[in-house]
Amino acid sequence: MAEENVEVKASSGGAGKGIMIVLIALVVILLIAVGVGGYLLFSSGILSGQPQQNQEMAKKEDSGDKNETFKASINDLVLNITNAKGREKLMKLSFSIKSIEPSIESLVEEYKPEIVDTVIAQISARSSEELLTVGGKALLKEELIEEINKIINEVTAGDEDIKKDNIKKIFFTTFVIK
Repeated sequence: MAEENVEVKASSGGAGKGIMIVLIALVVILLIAVGVGGYLLFSSGILSGQPQQNQEMAKKEDSGDKNETFKASINDLVLNITNAKGREKLMKLSFSIKSIEPSIESLVEEYKPEIVDTVIAQISARSSEELLTVGGKALLKEELIEEINKIINEVTAGDEDIKKDNIKKIFFTTFVIK
């Protein structure tokens, strides 16, 4: 009887080694598959430094498309806002301006004080609760587009090469209320 127990233990030990070898082989195959998949994604441009959307925009710009857009950014504005109870909060805001004007970046940089003042006035007119809603953010975007267009139209009134109301969209890149 003692000999039979030894044989059972020996045979179960061999099956455990077989399962372990199969598991190790599966892990190695999985690692190779992930590596090959990563290489293919990187070589196709999806994981490269330039996202596919930017590659498409670069192709558009190279083709001389008349619907070209240009961007400028206002970064890291820290603003005081109040909530419905009158308590003050801090807001950090950054946004990008999308325009059809090629010189928008230099215009925004040159007239940044006027633009920032407009942003402060628009933010101050709202409560933090309103700004945290989707509708409040959408309304703020619309009014900022309108107000920034007024500033750009006013300062470029004498320049006929610059189109009126050339700012088309605003994208919030940082929107934190604390």
